[in-house]
Amino acid sequence: MSRQVVRSSKFRHVFGQPAKADQCYEDVRVSQTTWDSGFCAVNPKFVALICEASGGGAFLVLPLSKTGRVDKNAPMVCGHTAPVLDIAWCPHNDNVIASGSEDCTVMVWEIPDGGLTLPLREPVVTLEGHTKRVGIVAWHPTAQNVLLSAGCDNVILVWDVGTGAAVLTLGSDVHPDTIYSVDWSRDGALICTSCRDKRVRIIEPRKGTIVAEKDRPHEGTRPVRAVFVSDGKILTTGFSRMSERQVALWDTKHLEEPLSLQELDTSSGVLLPFFDPDTNIVYLCGKGDSSIRYFEITSEAPFLHYLSMFSSKESQRGMGYMPKRGLEVNKCEIARFYKLHERRCEPIAMTVPRKSDLFQEDLYPPTAGPDAALTAEEWLGGLDTGRRRTTPEASGAPSSDAISRLEEEMKKLQATVQELQKRLDTLEETVQAK
Repeated sequence: MSRQVVRSSKFRHVFGQPAKADQCYEDVRVSQTTWDSGFCAVNPKFVALICEASGGGAFLVLPLSKTGRVDKNAPMVCGHTAPVLDIAWCPHNDNVIASGSEDCTVMVWEIPDGGLTLPLREPVVTLEGHTKRVGIVAWHPTAQNVLLSAGCDNVILVWDVGTGAAVLTLGSDVHPDTIYSVDWSRDGALICTSCRDKRVRIIEPRKGTIVAEKDRPHEGTRPVRAVFVSDGKILTTGFSRMSERQVALWDTKHLEEPLSLQELDTSSGVLLPFFDPDTNIVYLCGKGDSSIRYFEITSEAPFLHYLSMFSSKESQRGMGYMPKRGLEVNKCEIARFYKLHERRCEPIAMTVPRKSDLFQEDLYPPTAGPDAALTAEEWLGGLDTGRRRTTPEASGAPSSDAISRLEEEMKKLQATVQELQKRLDTLEETVQAK
């Protein structure tokens, strides 16, 4: 693996800082289920952890400030009848979380401010459509109330949570085998999937068409993960024929050869990639590992630059990633992970060392806010983030209502101008008299 230490980058010295013991969440029984999801979801208000539960599936939701030992009788979200496999917070409402389970359902829950005081058994909506367990849930990044779920029935469903209906279906004709990962593009126009048939696909979900496809991005038989990164590229993690873990960067317009392919080590855990579009840093967290590797993606060869690695003594059972809105900017924190141990959740802050306590504008460019850019209906109707909405006034001649409004505004402006002219004449007369 090439490690160029002479390249100039403001992220060369990023380091990980684990939280002190009193800032961790102690005595939580993390799920023992063998599933390759993070088992943890975080937002600026809450941290959610999938836990062991008797007689069904449950996950724990705690306010971020409620650190220390967690009461063994703490109320949990326990509406599923089988183990929970994946959870995801809504990016547009910090009190709403979705969960997918082995009971073949997706449930959407609303958590009250301050956290739970009683067990939560009634979801806001139950989404039923899968015939096998649901292992992946992912909210649309820009459209309100749009949720994607992927099940072991090889089907991807896109839901309008507001109506509780499945509005788009990508059936087993698109994915003939188990779906390992699904990731939305940053504007929500495309999804990137990896499948057990050793193919990575880029799909336009509203049309149901495959935009691009790559067969065997990694030669090994173990699961592949794929995520969108900047400038129309995707990053994949997988295994070589000799079971060495690999990370590769691809241009979606030219998938014949990778832009960069690096071999990492011979561990067996699947690498979970987390990409930060503001800094162009990708973090790789392996289940069962005790380290977090991070790379910087640039627009020039060799494109993928190894930065460093955060190591600790204990291995991780899962990992949560805090959105940029929840970071402490006065400490130059550019990422924060929530590492799951067997009975503990430990925050790890990724920090750029700076001497000044002032806001570092170069580390924090404008980032995604909590407001949705589109409604579910607009997105399903073909509108994309950033595209101008076609209204009658914009697409052709102005309507009669618009003309009458403009005429009224013109009259008001003319009256204001006349009033100002009178005042000016009065002032001139006063000056001349003196």
